[in-house]
Amino acid sequence: MRIGIDVGGTKTESVGLDDRGTVVAHDVRPTGFGLAAVVATVQASVDELVRQSEASRAPASVGVGIPGLVDPRTGTLLHAVNLGIDEVRLGEELAGSLGVPVSIENDVNAAALGAYRALSRDALRPLRSLAFLNVGTGLAAGIVVGGMLLSGANGTAGEIGHIPVRSDGPRCRCGQTGCLEAIASGHAVATRWPSSAEHPVLELFRASRQGDPLAGILTRDMVDGIAAAIRMLVVAFDVEQVVVGGGLTRVGAELQDPVLRRLRSWEGDSPFLRALDVPGRVAFGAPIDAVAAVGAALLEVSA
Repeated sequence: MRIGIDVGGTKTESVGLDDRGTVVAHDVRPTGFGLAAVVATVQASVDELVRQSEASRAPASVGVGIPGLVDPRTGTLLHAVNLGIDEVRLGEELAGSLGVPVSIENDVNAAALGAYRALSRDALRPLRSLAFLNVGTGLAAGIVVGGMLLSGANGTAGEIGHIPVRSDGPRCRCGQTGCLEAIASGHAVATRWPSSAEHPVLELFRASRQGDPLAGILTRDMVDGIAAAIRMLVVAFDVEQVVVGGGLTRVGAELQDPVLRRLRSWEGDSPFLRALDVPGRVAFGAPIDAVAAVGAALLEVSA
């Protein structure tokens, strides 16, 4: 059994895959804070998956998707501020605790690999390339080409949320001004539209429908930002499909339809964009449940 674990800021979701790649065990539990607590959370997840599957031997491998800057070659994790971890060789820590090989990857990259596998597994012609655009607390993408993750020189390929698009835009957490993440993410909404609502983004869109001027500006910014991110991924990498996932997609058609309309409107003045058919490459929503955990289980396979 291969185990994949998606460590999030508040919850950890794990799956066990059999030799055919079928999910045979599943677990969700709260994520601890700090290195020792995260290691303990992963250990408890692995123990539970082994118990569910009634496996007679240790898992063949464990893959972990986790937020932050990850060097998959060394298993080093940097700047996982939501987990209270910075600059630690997490792969070594977990392998020592679990006693099995452990691969570490950024969580969005893991989701990209899971989405690629789901869309290619039973297809008559597997996808050659895919980008998974995660629009949640932050904004980032994972890119798969020929079944392999595109990591870049330092493991940060796909961090398009930190590309500035507006010189007069809000300041980003990365220190730059006008980044995509600063106008089109959950953090952007929390900063520019403070709210005690359970789902602030849904409240923002509701206020926009009711005619609130600021809400109207912020929703337009979000639509433009997500559309710009999709266009960047297609123009820069010529991926066959852009899968848009993450918590903000729960807004549904109220977000999806304006994004697609914006992409179509940009084609009006550009024969180049019309030839690329950017809107035709977009799919909203992850193709399977636990997509990042499934992708994490495949990390050893894709290496």
